[in-house]
Amino acid sequence: MAADYYELLGVARNATADDLKRAYRKRARELHPDANPDNPEAAERFKELSNAYAVLSDDKQRARYDRFGPEGVSGPGQPNMGDIFGGGGLGDIFDAFFGGNGGGNPFGGGRRGPVGPPRGQDMEVTVDIDFDQAVFGAQIPVTLRLPQGCDTCGGSGTGEGTQPVTCAECSGSGQVQRVRQSVLGQMVITSPCGRCGGLGQIITTPCLTCRGEGRVTLEKTYTVDVPGGVVDGSTLRLTRRGAVGPRGGAPGDLYVHLRVASHDRFVRDGDHLLCEVPISVAQAALGTHVTLETLDGDEPLNVPAGTQPGRQFLLKGRGVTRLQGRGRGDLIAVIRVEVPTKLSAEEADLLRRFAEGRGETVGESSGGLFSKIKSAFS
Repeated sequence: MAADYYELLGVARNATADDLKRAYRKRARELHPDANPDNPEAAERFKELSNAYAVLSDDKQRARYDRFGPEGVSGPGQPNMGDIFGGGGLGDIFDAFFGGNGGGNPFGGGRRGPVGPPRGQDMEVTVDIDFDQAVFGAQIPVTLRLPQGCDTCGGSGTGEGTQPVTCAECSGSGQVQRVRQSVLGQMVITSPCGRCGGLGQIITTPCLTCRGEGRVTLEKTYTVDVPGGVVDGSTLRLTRRGAVGPRGGAPGDLYVHLRVASHDRFVRDGDHLLCEVPISVAQAALGTHVTLETLDGDEPLNVPAGTQPGRQFLLKGRGVTRLQGRGRGDLIAVIRVEVPTKLSAEEADLLRRFAEGRGETVGESSGGLFSKIKSAFS
């Protein structure tokens, strides 16, 4: 099981950005490979620590981690899993706090070459599904508007017949260096070039369709496989189905949040379904046969004589598809005895004679003594 990111850093879940930075700086100095050259375990722990800090120091990634756990921040385009310093030395630790990548510092390391087009944004959408679709699973269409690659320029962002030119600011490297004063003295910090955005190239003649971005926002429909057994509030992750990155950047992910409708007869209890079976007093006392409507079709149900209110009947395998296992849960039918609220004179007389035969005390009829007294004074 993956270690909790907060535990790796030794901070509380409500830690501030400064708390995270201080905790990371302390642990990074202890575990950095330069300080433990012959300890592969320390190097592995350093990668885990770096990954944890990369996620929690980003507000968006931290919120996703708090909601979905490690699965919500894994996959392409997420914070660099294991080496956010590009393989550099001890000087790269300070880059996490001063904004550089360590290139040219006295400890070596740092990124070299253009950083490439940025990854596209993750997208989110909420869809409504029926109760039985959540029980059995379904394929549902999901339509949303999101950035997609421009067909006119093929995602390059350049106008027809033109090519990008090398950025004069960074000479095509995508990075610029600057000298910065630190606690260790002067350090050379490498950061993405502001003019070309780290791409190393400038578009002088942009595509007229996408205006040089390499993508346009259009409506897109995906068919989403909803597994049987999902619950209200479940989230499905569709890898690389999010927004396409600018100028050929990799697409982000699409998160589909499910909103399950309620049912007029069934209530879900984990993998089981519950429903009520209304019968009359006479049916409960004498027994009856009823037809029970299930999600699989009608099922015959034998209610024996003397059935009490609340008695449960179990229908095996008529419940919810098990999301993390095989088969389905059960359907539990609960008997509800309905007592009539209005009786004809004949029905009331029959019940009264029935009660008298059993020695039971019942209320007066509408034609009883109290009713006669009341009529005399009206």
